[in-house]
Amino acid sequence: MSKLRLFLDTADVAQWQRWLPTGLFHGVTTNPTLLKSLGLECRLDTLQSLVEQAVALGAHEVQVQAWGGSEAQYVETGRTIARLDARVTVKIPITEDGVRAARHLTREGKSITLTALYATHQAVTASALGVAYAAPYLGRLGDAGRDGQAIVRQMQAIVRSSDAPTRILVASIRSVDDIAALVADGLDTFTFPPAIAEQLFSDALTLQAADTFEEHAAAPQIRG
Repeated sequence: MSKLRLFLDTADVAQWQRWLPTGLFHGVTTNPTLLKSLGLECRLDTLQSLVEQAVALGAHEVQVQAWGGSEAQYVETGRTIARLDARVTVKIPITEDGVRAARHLTREGKSITLTALYATHQAVTASALGVAYAAPYLGRLGDAGRDGQAIVRQMQAIVRSSDAPTRILVASIRSVDDIAALVADGLDTFTFPPAIAEQLFSDALTLQAADTFEEHAAAPQIRG
């Protein structure tokens, strides 16, 4: 089985319906910002419905972000989110309160993603906790004038050298070329929006070849 693990980064069920049946995606990732962009409130009943729909469409994992801002509130909402389904992973920002909450939830056996990583040393924190995922924001690192590709590669090296179970989950991806370059260097876990999923199938020469095959298949056969 391939080690490569891809997630679709959206809360838009219509996009799940399009892309999950391709079999490319291990699951979906969401957060309060994605919910807000669709006019959805970050409420338990909303999240329950989304998790159920994602699982019904074949998602093996659904990542849902805890909220509250304090250790106690992250723990409380994280526990509530985790109870939605065994396939839920709880996302928590890698702040001090978030790390403390992640420690509690990890010890309880919850699957945790520490998110919003921007510095190499944060991979040390994630590895030390042994969380399931640590999510650096590649595109936003570039926006901040940092070498996102180099930072993400260093994070991967840290995780490997520590022998932690943590996967570096590369987020905020702007191009399929970024994915290809990082996979070539050993990264294996990515989350990206539908626009990037579209790029996976959009090479003009491939589409031209497919159209030619169909044209020739439909052409009358000349029999001698």
